Amino acid sequence: MEAFVENYIAQNLALLKSLDAGAIACIIAEFGKARDTRKRIYAIGNGGSASTASHFVNDMGKGASIGRETRFKTIPLTDNVEWMTALSNDLCYEDVYVEQLKNFAEPGDVLLAISGSGNSENVLRAVRYANEVGCVTIGFTGFEGGQLRELVQHCVVIPSDHMGRIEDMHLILQHMICYYFIEQ
Repeated sequence: MEAFVENYIAQNLALLKSLDAGAIACIIAEFGKARDTRKRIYAIGNGGSASTASHFVNDMGKGASIGRETRFKTIPLTDNVEWMTALSNDLCYEDVYVEQLKNFAEPGDVLLAISGSGNSENVLRAVRYANEVGCVTIGFTGFEGGQLRELVQHCVVIPSDHMGRIEDMHLILQHMICYYFIEQ
């Protein structure tokens, strides 16, 4: 068991060291621009990625906003179960995020799309729509990046095929972004 734990830690450390600080800094700047221009920030994902999206919105909406003159306008498209299930039932699950964006998204808003595989159709449809209406699109993905890598304007790809490690790094990324604003 100890060897398993040591290996898991070592592999996560290697992934963490592989992150591109310049690319992450560009993403942080996009979120800061959205805050400063009073644009909305949406976050989406499925499963563990939905959890990370919700966590991100919570940290930005509270931790990075309370006590600040200008607050983040964050909206989790992952958390309205009634709306999501109505869309899934009446249309299809692949449209669960794009249909929500059609109610809100405007040029200059930011969409954070999180997909371990980079190939979740509901996430891809939302990114395509966000691009069409002039949103800034940011992706967190894993493996080789999937289709998401090519669709978003800014992307961090975790070079792993282990979903747990990909999700670990996505959570670290969201904390890195949030704590930049909390600690500044």
